[in-house]
Formats: sequence, C-alpha cells, structure tokens
Amino acid sequence: MKQHTVIDSPYGPLTLVADEGVLCGLYMSGQRHRPPEETFGEAARTAAFDEAEEQLEAYFRGGLKDFAVELRLNGTPFQRRVWDQLRRIPYGETRSYGELADALGAPGASRAVGLANGRNPVGIIVPCHRVVGAKGALTGYGGGLDRKKRLLDLESGAGLF
Repeated sequence: MKQHTVIDSPYGPLTLVADEGVLCGLYMSGQRHRPPEETFGEAARTAAFDEAEEQLEAYFRGGLKDFAVELRLNGTPFQRRVWDQLRRIPYGETRSYGELADALGAPGASRAVGLANGRNPVGIIVPCHRVVGAKGALTGYGGGLDRKKRLLDLESGAGLF
C-alpha cells in the first residue's frame, strides 16, 4: 500500500512516497518523469517520512553527507544498477555519464546511463544531481538545471541554507 506526504524544502515542495512503509519516491514539483499524483496513494504521515524529512533537513543545512534511509527502488535491473552507482558517488563530487557506464562494466552505455539517471525515483537521496557531462557541463536534470546547480553548490559549501 502506497502513502505520500509533501514537505517543504529550500528547493520547493518535495513529495515523499512510501510503499509498505519504505521510501520509494522523492519528487520535486515540476519534475520530469514525475508519476501521476494518483499513483502516490493516500496522504499520510509515517515513520519513513519522518526519518527522510529529518535527514533531508540535516542535508540542506550541510550537516549530513550520507543518507541512511531505507529505500525501495523500483525499476529495471539496469536502472537499479545505475541507481546503486549513483549512491556510491561521494558527497561533493561528480561523475560523468561515461564514468558511470565504465563503473558498470558497460563502456559506451553512457546514453543508457543518462536515461536511467533521469528515471531515478528518489531524487537527492539517490544523488542523480552529481552526474555531469563529459567535460563537467551541467546537463539534464529532472528537477531542472537551476536546482541541480544549487544542489552541487550546497555540497561544495557555496550554497548552505
């Protein structure tokens, strides 16, 4: 059974979605590939949401670098492998799509990595914002390039709230 709640953040409202009490979605307003609202389940408040909100607030203050929220990431096996690699990118660092493809043992699959990255169901916590173009250019982010830049600035210490 799915449930959801909406929390405030420095990046606008965030919709948290849980499936059987485990966080499975974190979506920004206006996000590309955001599922329809009717798939989020009933509005509720759960321990998973409280834990995620507490950790997100600490992250936005610059006091949390590694999330410890239990996640249920629903996707294809390849997508889940990409999302696992995203979680291995250290706070404050970036990787290119090509570097992620190489880490997956799939050189030349940077385009597929980009598509999977764009379908990440748990933004921020699964840090898809840490993926950049081959020469470090800010490219594609479901929440918008402005948010991506602000998240990267936050992690570099330039944008603490």
